[in-house]
Amino acid sequence: MLEISGLTAGYGRLTALREASLSVAEGEVVFVVGPNGAGKSTLLKSLAGLVKPVSGEVRFRGSQVTRQQPEQLCRQGLILIPEGRHIFGSLTVQENLTLAATTRRDRKAVQEDLDFVQTLFPILRARYKGVAGHLSGGEQQQLAIARAILQKPSLLMIDEPSLGLAPLVIDQVYESLRELNNRGLTLLIVEQSTGWMMNIASRAYILRGGQVVLEGSTDELSDPERLEAAYFGH
Repeated sequence: MLEISGLTAGYGRLTALREASLSVAEGEVVFVVGPNGAGKSTLLKSLAGLVKPVSGEVRFRGSQVTRQQPEQLCRQGLILIPEGRHIFGSLTVQENLTLAATTRRDRKAVQEDLDFVQTLFPILRARYKGVAGHLSGGEQQQLAIARAILQKPSLLMIDEPSLGLAPLVIDQVYESLRELNNRGLTLLIVEQSTGWMMNIASRAYILRGGQVVLEGSTDELSDPERLEAAYFGH
């Protein structure tokens, strides 16, 4: 579904990502894990069209999409939930969800998806008319995921879904992601921690210093010493 070859990207003179190559097959859950400053967010921003790569190639469903605009990528189903969630805090939960589906014309399907996300995240139904900014961090993450679902993703990219959340809430968020994957949604997840990686991922890439230093299935990456050496550069 997604093929990334030799991707290099950064900000001005700062190169944050160096010749990264990875792939995501349809139906997979793929993790990209690494320490702070490893280039993980730059990778996702490059895939979403928010950062223009210096070199390399991105192909999505067989088509070259390396330098397409974010709105073009969204229309093709490549959807990013950025770090920090970025919901509209002054709007209600209902308004946040409605805005997410404004480009869709299949009104009946939109209503079905609205019902689905409120079933998946019951708190959103309970707070439907409430101000989104009053939600807890975990509830805002659920709202961010629900908004992304309403954009009909083929591949959903999530930047650190566990950031700032309590362990119990992280478990709830990841159980919802597992449910979405069970329903056929392909996921590319960026995290600093490897905590949930072994429970949900098909494969993983370890990113350090902007480069992929280790990759493989979760079985292949189950050796903690090997994983730690790649993560910290021992």
